[in-house]
Amino acid sequence: MSDLESGVSRHYSAYDVLNRIRAALAEMGYAAGARVPPEVLKPVDEFHIGGAQATADLLEHLEIGPGTEVLDIGSGIGGPARAVALRCGCHVTGVDLTPQFVETARALSEMSGVAERVRFEVGSATDLPLPDAGFDLALLLHVGMNIRDKAALFREAHRVLRPGGTFAVYDVMRTGAGELAFPVPWAETADLSALEPPEVYRGCAEAAGFALLREENRGAIALDFFARIRAQAADAAASPLGLHVLMGPNVAQKTANMVAAIGAGTIAPVQMIFRSASA
Repeated sequence: MSDLESGVSRHYSAYDVLNRIRAALAEMGYAAGARVPPEVLKPVDEFHIGGAQATADLLEHLEIGPGTEVLDIGSGIGGPARAVALRCGCHVTGVDLTPQFVETARALSEMSGVAERVRFEVGSATDLPLPDAGFDLALLLHVGMNIRDKAALFREAHRVLRPGGTFAVYDVMRTGAGELAFPVPWAETADLSALEPPEVYRGCAEAAGFALLREENRGAIALDFFARIRAQAADAAASPLGLHVLMGPNVAQKTANMVAAIGAGTIAPVQMIFRSASA
């Protein structure tokens, strides 16, 4: 594991996530061992800009059916994997660098009754513990900001996809000039952040054997999302279950720094969909 990967894993494992989620669920009235509906977990388990709606928007551009084998690279605590499995009736494999996230993903999948449709493994996005050509679709949702070697990321995605497979990326990317203030949700300090502009993603994808099918800068959508979140927060009591469970006590500062950079045009969430060459 590289120094960056070690730092990233420590960053995401700092807040005892599984026990904090269990405590929040208990506060909400779910006893230990109780079945928790998947929708109850949505405030915490879709850890990317736009949350569950952003996942749904991405799926609108993808062809997924019950027989589709899906890989979620950097699967976190498993929210997108569970959402895809439930919506499409398919099987999803998640790989994440942080053992605590994998443990949490497995536990939440058991709690929500989705465990038979998903599995989670510990591993690096640049050295996936998976065989060649085993998947039809790979997802990458807000992960590349912590991966310096984008070329290796795309090579691995291409390796594990079948010919004609799809790689759907939804990452925060550098889209303009300006300095990024830290902390942000994916990095407490600059040394853990590996932001790159869209052209780097395109170049690495092409070199790995992908063709770009679709690209969308979702900066304006992100700002609208955060405005709605602020309005909702002003009108309702804070829920025990939310992204503060994942991001810790400085969640407000992390979010404010990110939103300011999106507003300035320095960064934006960008959606890209690639297709590998057919055999």
